Order: sequence, then C-alpha cells, then structure tokens
Amino acid sequence: MHALEILLPSSPLYECLEGRIPHPSWTFTQIAEFTEQEEKDKINFEIGQRRTRLGARIDQVTFEVRREILQKSKLNTIYQGVIDWTNDDEARRLFEEKLLQHTFETLVVLREPEKHKVQKHVESLAKGMVIIKHPFLLAWRIVLEWNECGHLESLDVGLLREFVEFFPDDGLSKVLRGFLNSEISPFPKLGVQGPEDGPKDDTVSTVEERLLLMAEGLEDNSSALASRIMADYYLYIEEFESAVETARKAQQQLQTQILESGLHLTENVIAIKNILATALVQYQAPRYHPEARSLFNDILQLKPTDSSALIGMGLIFEEQEDYENAIKFLERALTFSEDIKIKAETAWCRALNGEFESGLLALNKCLSDLKGSELRTRTLKSQILYRSGICIWNLDSSKKARKDRRGAYDRFLSSIQINTNFAPAYTSLGIYYADYAKDKDRARKCFQKAFELSPSEVEASRRLAESFADIREWDLVEVVAQRVVDSGKIRPSPGSRKKGTSWPFAALGVVQLNNQQYAKSIVSFQSAIRISPEDYHSWVGLGESYHNSGRYVAATKAFEQAQKTEAESKTLNVENTWFTKYMLANVKRELGQYDEAIDGYRAVLSLRSREYGVSMALLQCLVERAWHNIELGFFGRAIDSAEEAIKTALDIAEWRNGVQSLWKAIGDACSVYSLVQAYSAGLPSSNLRELLGKHLDVQEFNVLAELDRTGQSALELLSKDHGSLFPPEICCLAAILSYKRALNCSANDRHARAVAWYNLGWAEYRASVCYGDKVHGRAKKPLLRFLKASVQCFKRSIENEAGNSEFWNSLGIATSTLNPKVSQHAFVRSLYLNEKSARVWTNIGTLYLAQKDHRLANDAFTRAQSTDPEYAHAWLGQGLLATQLGESAEARNLFTHAFEIATSSSRIIKQQYTSSAFDHLRSMPMAEANAISLLQPLFALQQLSTLSMDNTPFQHLIALFQERVGNYTDAIINFELASSVLESEFERSESFDVLVRFAQTKADLSRAQLARKQYDPAIQNAETAISLLDEQSFDCLSDRQSLEKANVHKIKLSAYVTAGLAHFYGGSMDHSLDMFRSALEESAGSPDTVSLLAQVLWAKGGAKERNVAREQLFNSVEKKPGNAEIIVLLGAIAVLDDDLETIDAIRDDLQGLRTREGLSLQQRTQLVQLITIVTTLHPGEQNKRNAQMSEATRAVMLNPTLPHGWSQLAELTKNSHPAQMAVLTAMRAVAPHGNLDAEDLCKAFAAKNSSNDSKKAIMLAPWMTHGWNSLVQIQGE
Repeated sequence: MHALEILLPSSPLYECLEGRIPHPSWTFTQIAEFTEQEEKDKINFEIGQRRTRLGARIDQVTFEVRREILQKSKLNTIYQGVIDWTNDDEARRLFEEKLLQHTFETLVVLREPEKHKVQKHVESLAKGMVIIKHPFLLAWRIVLEWNECGHLESLDVGLLREFVEFFPDDGLSKVLRGFLNSEISPFPKLGVQGPEDGPKDDTVSTVEERLLLMAEGLEDNSSALASRIMADYYLYIEEFESAVETARKAQQQLQTQILESGLHLTENVIAIKNILATALVQYQAPRYHPEARSLFNDILQLKPTDSSALIGMGLIFEEQEDYENAIKFLERALTFSEDIKIKAETAWCRALNGEFESGLLALNKCLSDLKGSELRTRTLKSQILYRSGICIWNLDSSKKARKDRRGAYDRFLSSIQINTNFAPAYTSLGIYYADYAKDKDRARKCFQKAFELSPSEVEASRRLAESFADIREWDLVEVVAQRVVDSGKIRPSPGSRKKGTSWPFAALGVVQLNNQQYAKSIVSFQSAIRISPEDYHSWVGLGESYHNSGRYVAATKAFEQAQKTEAESKTLNVENTWFTKYMLANVKRELGQYDEAIDGYRAVLSLRSREYGVSMALLQCLVERAWHNIELGFFGRAIDSAEEAIKTALDIAEWRNGVQSLWKAIGDACSVYSLVQAYSAGLPSSNLRELLGKHLDVQEFNVLAELDRTGQSALELLSKDHGSLFPPEICCLAAILSYKRALNCSANDRHARAVAWYNLGWAEYRASVCYGDKVHGRAKKPLLRFLKASVQCFKRSIENEAGNSEFWNSLGIATSTLNPKVSQHAFVRSLYLNEKSARVWTNIGTLYLAQKDHRLANDAFTRAQSTDPEYAHAWLGQGLLATQLGESAEARNLFTHAFEIATSSSRIIKQQYTSSAFDHLRSMPMAEANAISLLQPLFALQQLSTLSMDNTPFQHLIALFQERVGNYTDAIINFELASSVLESEFERSESFDVLVRFAQTKADLSRAQLARKQYDPAIQNAETAISLLDEQSFDCLSDRQSLEKANVHKIKLSAYVTAGLAHFYGGSMDHSLDMFRSALEESAGSPDTVSLLAQVLWAKGGAKERNVAREQLFNSVEKKPGNAEIIVLLGAIAVLDDDLETIDAIRDDLQGLRTREGLSLQQRTQLVQLITIVTTLHPGEQNKRNAQMSEATRAVMLNPTLPHGWSQLAELTKNSHPAQMAVLTAMRAVAPHGNLDAEDLCKAFAAKNSSNDSKKAIMLAPWMTHGWNSLVQIQGE
C-alpha cells in the first residue's frame, strides 16, 4: 500500500512518472479496497481481544473500538480522491455513497464535543445527493429526519413525494403515502406517475386501507418522523392508546437521533411531547394526567404560546374540577387561536364552575357560529347541544322545569339526533326518564346505550348495575362494574379536587363475594376503601371477605372500623347496621373468643329479637363454647354453657322449631352433659321434655326404635326420677331424641339428611358406651342395641353421601367389636377418600392392635404421627403397643407425650398416663421422687373423676397420689368412697379379685388415717384388711386369681406396719410390738420392718426390750449388710450406750454411706448429724473442735449442693460465708428442685444471724424455735 501511495498525485515523483503509471483513480480505488479490509480486520481483532476482559460488555467494547479506529481512519480522504479523479459517473456515485456512509458512522461514535464539524459535513454530503436526486436512502433519511419541523405543514411536500417515488417499499415511504392522502395532510392529494401506464392515481381511498398501509410501514421502520406522523394520525382518529404507544416510540427514536447526530431538534421534541401529552389527557383519564401535565409544563417553558399545550392544561384542570385554572388556560389559548372548539370548552368550564347563565349564552353563540356538515362538526354540535342542555337543567332545578320537554330534554334529544354515538346525552335522557318521566324501560335502555358507547359514563353505569342487582343478575353487575373500572375514570389523579368513585369496586367485591372468590373480593373492597375511606358498606364487605377466607384478625379490624364509621355517620340508619355487630360476633366466634361473640349476638338480638340466623348463631356459639371449655378442662363452665344453650333453644322453639340445626345444637348440649358425668345429674330434664315435646309427631321418635328401644316412651323418662337409670344415660337418651327430631327436619336435603344420620349414629354409639360402663352394679358390657343402631345410622349416612370419609371412619369404629373385617373395610375406604386423616390411621391401628397384629398396628400409628404430629391418640396407640410388647419405659414416655398434647376431654389418655406414672413412681427410689412429679398425674386424675363418675380403680389411684403429695384429707375421702363401692360389689359377687382390692383399699385407708393422726380408725381399718386376708383360703384358686397372692403379702405387711405405728403413737406399746412382730414374720426379716420394730422397742424403755432391739438390728445386718437405716440406728444406739467397740466397728460403715447414691435427703441429714456426734464424743487422737471441723468440711466436700454440711460449718466457725452458702443450697433443694422441707430451710435462714433472715425463718416455719431464738439473740445484742 505504501508503494501505491508513491503513485498518487501528492507524491514528489508523480510529475516524473505521470503518463507511465496507472491513472490516479485506479490507484485510489486500490488503496481504498486495501484500507477497508485492513480497518475491518483490525476492528474485529480488537473486539475479540477486549470482550474477554473482566466486566466487559460487547456493545460498549464495539462502540469504543469503532471510535478509536474511525477517528484515525484515512478512508474519507481516499474516497474523496477517487471522487475527484475518476471520470466514471457510476464510480463517483458509489464512492460518494461510501463517503457519506463512512462519515455518518464516524459521527455516530464520536463524543459530543467532536460531533459538530462532522455533523455539518454529513449534512452537506446528504443534501448534495438529494439536490441531484441521487436515490441513496441514507442521504434522504438524513435530510428528512434532521429537519427542524414544529408542524407537519412546514415539511417540503416535493421532497416527501420524491422520497415516496424513489423508495416505494421503505417503511417511511408507506407512512408518507398514507399521510399525504389522509385528512390531517395539509398538502394536496398524492398522485404518482406510473412507469408504464402513464398517469396513475395511487391514492388510498378508505381510512381502513390507509391505516393498514401506515401501520405496515411503521413496523418496518425505525424513523422518528414516521412514528410522529402515525401518532398524530392515531390522535386524530381518537385511538388514544395507540397514539400513546406510538408517541413514546417516537420519543425514543428521536432521542437516538439526537445522540447520534449531536443536533438538538427542539421543535421536533416539542411536537412529539405535544402529541403524547394530548393523547395522555384522553387515554384512561385521569390516570395519566400527572404525566401529561408535566409534559405540557415542559412545552410551555420552551414555548409559552403553544396553544395545544394550553388547551391540554385546561382540559386537565377541568377533569380535576379546578375550573378557575381551566378557564385561565383556555382563555390564554383563545388569544392565539379562534377555534370554536376552544370557545365551547371555555364556556363549558364556566358552566361547570357554577356560571350556568353565562356558560349557556356562550354555548348558544358557539352553536350559531358552527357551520358545516362534516363528521367532526356534527360531533362538536352534538356536544354543545348536550352541554347547553345541562346548563338549562341546572338553571332551574324545579320538578316542573325539568319535566318540560321544551327545555333540557329537547337539547338532549337534539344532541342524540345529530350524533347517535354521543354517550353523555343518553345518560342525561336516562336520568330524565327515570326520575321525572317515570319510564323505567326507556331509562334502562338509555343507560344501557350510554354504557355500551362509553363505560366512562359512571352515573349511567351505576344505575344500570343497580337495576341488574335488583333482579340478582350478578354476572351482568360484574360486567358493568369491571368495564367502569377498566375505563380509568373512577380514580382521581393525585392533587385533583375531584372525588373518586368507589361503587364499581364495591359492586365487584359483592359479586366476587357471592362467587366465593374471597381473594379477589378483598382486593376490590380495599380499592373501594382507598377511594372512599368512609364507605361503611365497603368496610363491611371487606370484613366479610376476610372472615370467609379465614383471616379473622384482619376481619376484626375491618368490622371495628365499620362500626367506627357507623358511629360517625349521620346518614346511616342504626337499625340497618346490626349486620356489622353480627359479623363481628362471628369473627370472635371463629377466633375462639366465645364470651365476646355471645355478647355480640345478644346485642344484635336486643335490636332484632326474632332474627333467626342470629339466634341460631348464639345457640351454636354456646354449644361450641361448652365443647371448648371441655377441651380446656373447665368442666363447670362447659355445663353452664350447655344449660344456657338449652334455655336459648327453648326460646327459639317457641316461634320456629322445624329446623335441623336447632335440634342438632340441642343434641350437642345433651352430649356435653353425658361426657362430663360429674355434672350429668344437673341436666334440665323438665326443659328438655318440654322442648322435645313441642309440635311433636309421634313417628319422629320411632326411627330405629326396634333396635335402640328409644321411642315415644323414652320422653317420659326425662321427667321422672328413675333409680334404674344413671344420669349420663338420661343425657344420652335426650341426645338421641334430639337427633331424631333433627333427622325428621332434613327430609328434603340429601346432604343434610346424611349429616343427621351421622349425628344420630354417634349419639347411639355414645349411649352404648355410657350404658356399658359399670354403673350401679351392672356388668361392664356394651349394650348391643345401641351399638347396632349406630351401625345402621352410619350405613344410612353413607347411602346418602358415599364420598364422605368421616362417615366410613365412623362405621369402622362402630363395627370394630361386632365385625373386624367390616371395620377394616370401612377404615380402608375412609383412607381411600382421605389418606391424610391421622384419626383414621389411628383407628385402623387400634383395630390391628386389638387383633394382635403388632406390625401393621405400628405402621398405622407411625403413619398417623407423620400425618399429624399433634394428634394425641396416635401416640397413645403407640404406647399401648409398647405396653403389649413389654416396653414399659417407652410406653410411659409415649403416654406422657400424648397427655401433654391432648385436650382435656380424652378419658383413656388420662387413664393410661396416670397408671403408667404411678407404676413408674412405685419402681423409682424414694430419693428421686418429689411432689412436683406427682402434680400433673394428680390433676389428670381429678379431671378424670369429673368425666367419669364411677370408676373405682382410678378413684383409688387418685387417693394414692393425694397421699403421696400429703393431701391426706381428700385421700381419706376417696379411699372411703372406693371402699364402699368395692364392699357392695364384693357382697354381690364374692369374687376373690374384688376381695383383694377391697382389702388393699382398707389398708391404704388406714395408712392415710395414720398420717392424719386418726389412730383408732387407722387401727380398725388395718385390722379389717388383715382379717379379710387371713380368713381367705388360697386353696383351689384359679391361675389368674393366684396372681393376686403376691399382692396379698404386701397388703398384709402394710396393714401390720400401719396398725403397729398407730398403736405406738396411740400409746399401746404391747399391741404395737405384736403388730411389728407379725409384720416381721410377714416380711421375712425386711430391714425396714426391723428398723421400725427396733425404734418401737427402744422407745418402750425397758432393758429387755432394748436388748431385743439390738439383737434384731445385728441379725438384720448379718443377713442384709449395708442397709443405711439399720447402720444409722446401730450407730445412734452405740452413742447412747457409749459403746466404744460398736462405735469403732461402724465408724467406717458410716463414712462409706456418705458417698453412696440413692439416699434420701433426710437420710443424708441423719447420717451427717450422727457422724458429727460420733466424732465430737469420740474424737480419737484429734481434739473435739478439730474433729467437728473435719467432719463438717468433709460433709461439704462430699455433698457441696446440700445445705447440712454448710450449716454445720457455719455453726462451728460463726462465719457468714458458710451460712450464706447454706441458704443458697437450701433454696435450690426445695420443691420443685428437691425434697427439702420448710423446717430445714428455716434452720438455714436462722443460722445467718441477721434480723431479716430470722424473720424469714419464722415465716417459713413458725413452729420451729430456731428462727425465734435467732431473732431474740439479735435483738438482745
């Protein structure tokens, strides 16, 4: 290429070589080809290198590389050389195109300060090509697009036509063809000379063809001019949405041209903004008014006399009902334009501002000045007639004036006659017909026509929606409301004085609420409330939507706000606002706040006493509160609520009793009494008999009477005191009769009848359970008549509704004892319908457990637990399975977990939990037992005693727990009740098992009486237990009965020991010794018995008795060495006898006991005290004080968490630190952390020797002298 440059005219050798070398045009052409390829390769190489850099973007990299290379390019000079030297016109035109294209590409990538010079060069090259009419598209586009053009009429029409002729297939050319033939063109129609056929009319005849051609051109084009023309045309034909979209596109394209060229094109920017803002004023008004207003302000800052912007601002203020500003801007526009449309708009704004008379005069003048018959003229005339009619309508608002057909009515009718598509006139005519002519049909037709023409006619749409709502055409209401919402007319723009319209959203919410589309109705009512925060009905609708969708907290807030709005409103009728109170009560009921809900229902009934729905809601709420209280363990409250429900039902039945829900609620209330058996005697039988007998058809009670024997005669049982019937049985009969009446009320509803059979089935099954309990001596065997009746009920419920899984589950439960195969089939069918029911999985697991299929039972219980971990009976079933497999520890843990997550209504969970807890308590060492661990089982047993009136084993069990916690008074009462029941049962059956249980109860009763220092009754009951078991012969007992023999010895031993202690404390030493000797024989030398006997013998005081006590203790040590109680007694006797030999013998044993685990706190206390005494009296080689200190510090080292060592150390050292530690450790050892009693805690506080601590010691144990002595000593000092 350097060699070719030597051949150029600019070379010093050119004059010598001229004529001998190729023509310069050839040389320039060759250099241009080489340079083009070199630049292309260099650009591609640099882009490939830089695009791999971190954070690089391909578009940015390409732009930077092209700018660097094109700025240094010599192609422009080389192209100019070809143009200057070539003699070939075609070559010249080709390189002129290349020069323009290269220069334009360089202009695009240059920075802003560098563009001006290059832009001038590009524009000069383009204009040169256009002048000589060279058909290079880029040049023509540059000339057209870069032209400052405020209005389209300032374009060069000749240039436009030449462009269309040269480039007929270009998109801009198609848009220009449509524009030049359109109504908005300020130029003559376009005619094109055909190339073959001579003159040819190429005009587009119809609007549709023209619009199709221009839209096609716009799709193939990126021209800002084309988009501007198209947006202006859309605005002309009032396609505002398309105008907005196209104007925005034109804005983007024009901004791109400005960035590429460096020109400002201010006039073009203003023109496109004007088109966009004008379209935004009309498109979904007033949604985009803020944006339009901002655009108009920008235009007016640049061009204050722009009439389009002034008119647009006036229209925006008019829509915002700021008529003063609207008039101001429109009058400014009139100073630059005499357009009659602006005059009419100004007059209309005056009328809207209240100046109806002056507005009417101005409108009439505009009407007289309006000439012509074009479509736009007729449309404007129709509008002016309508507006003048509105002025007449408001000038005289009397009924006579408005009914006058020569007044406003005539103007409205004339408006429609001129323009049949003018919607506001139809609205006004509809109002005339509806309110004054009383012609509803014509009014509805007018409103419907107005709505069809324009959904922005809000008043017509509202009245039309109301008419559809009156005839319950909710689909049509939804269509009307949705179209009004979509119109955008109902939401005012920000800062507008115009009030929004909320009824379309409220109407949509009502329709969606009726269609159960709660999520959508919530959104609709929220939108209505945002527009009208004081809309009472929207708040009610929102609350109801929240309630039906399960969002009860939000519903509560909505209804409370509705009530607040109701209180502040002066237009609402108080009697019509009861619905808010009713719905708020419903929400409270769903939230479980039953007391507040009941108060709400009663407040509504005080306004509307015979409102059936509210009365039934109150009744059902009372029943639900009763069941809720049962689950919480508030059984007394549950009974009160059930009783109140029955009274409420009695009031309702006075004026309406043929409803299923009424009798179901009565049956549920009776079931509450049958479940809480301790209160079942309080069933208001007389009220129930009166209630059940109201408007009675005898045949209602004969349903299944052949099976359950509960017919008309059963009603008489409710009013008589039948000794043969247990109170829960009467409750069950009342429930069955109630459900039978409910069944009769559901004859016409298949689903309701299925539910009624289901409820009756459960009542029958409940009766079979209650009748099957052991009550008043009857055998504990389910009565098959009720059970079979329940099976029939569940079958009939399934016949009516076979797809209900609960019905199949109930059938499986009822048939589990009658036919396990049928039961399994029912459970499987229920799981097929609903496999996620933990209840059904638990039931089928229980069936497998009853059939001894442990593997399937375990699988079913595990599935139930995974389905619902909070379902307690699944864990109960797993515990029962563990019990059958002999895993007692695992079973106890499962029962405990089931009890913790269960409600208070489950009897079996409480039974299993308390039984397992007591079994564990018996097996654990006394040192590990504490009162806190007994409280939960005790509470469970107390609830169980309320749920089950006559359950002797668990009555006995609760007495045992009460004895353990020191509640001896209640324990004695429960022992006596259990004893009387067992005595009666034994007298009837003379069963060995009952005899053993009776004797055990007597023995336990005597032990509790001993604790209460009732020595004579204790002796009497203990001797009764001994005599009962002594008289019993153990010969010829069955294998099962022989299992009780092991318990007999324990019972007798307990009775002997209790009697011995009672004689001892009663002062009868001889009888006490006799009893302990018998206990010693019965226990085969038990160390505990020996210990008690030794203490009694020693207390008697005789030398002979004390020798016997020593002998018994030494014998026990020889047989069972290591017993702590025996060793401590031997040590205490040795100290009293000053027996040094024995003291030396047991000294090491006493020291060894200090580190032994399993000793109770009292045993450790006795041990430390004994060792201290031994060390003090017999110190050995150490002195007395050192021995005491040694033992005290040793006690602290061995058991630093116990208070006795610290107390002893504090007493010896008189130091405050050990005394403080004694108090701290004592506080940690009291319940629930340990078993330290109040007396030991009193000693620890008294040892601190401070006034406050001495008072605390007195408060803790006022019967102890330590606190008093300490306080006296401190006050004396």
